Amino acid sequence: MPTTLGYGDIHGLAHAIRLLLEYTDSSYKEKKYMMGDSPNYDRGHNAILCHIARKHNLCGETEEEKIRVDILENQSMDNLMQLAMICYIPEFEKVKPKYLEELPEKLTLYSQFLGKRPWFAGDEITFVDFLAYDILDLNCIFEPSCLDVFPNLKDFISRFEGLKKISAYMKSSQCLQGPLFGKSAMPGSLENTGEQPDSLDPPSFFLLVSTLFSSPRPHWLPFF
Repeated sequence: MPTTLGYGDIHGLAHAIRLLLEYTDSSYKEKKYMMGDSPNYDRGHNAILCHIARKHNLCGETEEEKIRVDILENQSMDNLMQLAMICYIPEFEKVKPKYLEELPEKLTLYSQFLGKRPWFAGDEITFVDFLAYDILDLNCIFEPSCLDVFPNLKDFISRFEGLKKISAYMKSSQCLQGPLFGKSAMPGSLENTGEQPDSLDPPSFFLLVSTLFSSPRPHWLPFF
């Protein structure tokens, strides 16, 4: 039975999962949901990524690689949530300059951590490269010139997008280009990329993976 990935009709936290499912040739179907009452939450976004990654041996081989995976998994999620949260607060225009002011320091850490490696854990791709790509890509949408002084990060972006399966997916109609966040994101943030159904209301989006775990019921996973 194929995996079902369910999420609101936005980029959100599901984008890295979509990319990983495509890269691993996983059999899955995607179900896009309108906003409704939130169910009980019992699984998280990273739990899905880690499950897929373990299944396809994308968690690192050596102890050093696994440590690097652990570090970047947490760092990228912290940075993703920082960006997402400012897009939802009414004071967006006030806090945006401070975010942009601090962005080079954040990106410097990514650049230093990657160094001359092709992938963040080492010579082979791991699931955290999908997370890193997602946050770097979002920041490039937020501030298109943000990677200009980080050639190794720009090379990483090109390398990732050049992967055969990723490239094919991104060119397909199945690839969801936007919206990046929900309708309640502030005007001028990242809310207005792509179209979104009128009936999808403020942010309590969710993920559903129905066949990843040995439970008779589906597993619902929160966005915000």
